Amino acid sequence: MSHLYSFKRHALIGLGLILSLVLSLPVHAQTQLRIGYQKSSTLISLLKNQGTLEKALAAQDIRVSWHEFASGQPLLEALNVGNVDLSADVADTVPVFAQAAGAQLTYFAQEAASPEAQAVIVRADSPLHSLADLKGKKIAVTKAAGSHYLLIAALAKAGLKFSDIQPAYLTPADGRAAFENRKVDAWVTWEPFLSGAQRQLPTRTLADGEGLASYQRYYLTSTAYAKANPQVLSVVFAELVKAGNWLRANPGEAAQILGPLWGNLDPAIVEQANARRSYQVQAVEPGNLAEQQKIADAFFAEGLLPKAVDASAVSLWQPEIANAR
Repeated sequence: MSHLYSFKRHALIGLGLILSLVLSLPVHAQTQLRIGYQKSSTLISLLKNQGTLEKALAAQDIRVSWHEFASGQPLLEALNVGNVDLSADVADTVPVFAQAAGAQLTYFAQEAASPEAQAVIVRADSPLHSLADLKGKKIAVTKAAGSHYLLIAALAKAGLKFSDIQPAYLTPADGRAAFENRKVDAWVTWEPFLSGAQRQLPTRTLADGEGLASYQRYYLTSTAYAKANPQVLSVVFAELVKAGNWLRANPGEAAQILGPLWGNLDPAIVEQANARRSYQVQAVEPGNLAEQQKIADAFFAEGLLPKAVDASAVSLWQPEIANAR
């Protein structure tokens, strides 16, 4: 009996040692990259649909989760409070509002200017025929979106202030409904919502961004995330470049993929919308933020920002710096 007791005792001790050894080993938890995007985040939508980003990040054992937002402002608000790690492309105005809210932002990519990808439109039978005719009218616009700045710039060209019109701050979907049902006199919007309205409704264009607003779209992350995860950003940047190159080389195929993702839009609408976007992904150089300052100053002058914003007070991530680490 004593031998049996001794055997059990030594067995338990041995099991305890093995268990202690196992528990002392480092536990490898899979990392998650949370990406916020909009319907107009074309390249991210392609990556999500084709699974290419997940495959590219698998080598770093990183899992991707996707989080859709109605527009850029709530997307960057989520980035600011840490609910997402990375923001897909947002219009140039959006980071300015985020900075005013105290966000610590890092720009890690941008798409080259696409001024024709947003416009001020009216119904075809509207009595409004010039930008000056917008005075006193009710205009649908998404707050803090690129179209918001286009409206300010268009009004300024006509010698008007923002206070000379009645803004109706609406999401793109609600803006389309208000425009279609004649609840507003004009609508300022961007692609693919612009092409959707132009091809499905009788419209006229009072002005697009040409000569008024460059409409550059930026990809952002928090400064803390950029410092801690440069190699993740390198992978995302490389995949965005590939996706942009592929879309420009395959506009018809891209339209077939994106149509269902954008609410079953006709591929012809999608192809028209994409033809107005550059999709040329590049790094953000220090001298590239001049228009960002112009945007910030315009919003502040109109009393639409709570304080003046220094558009250069952000971090810029560079691919070559990240790859050197």
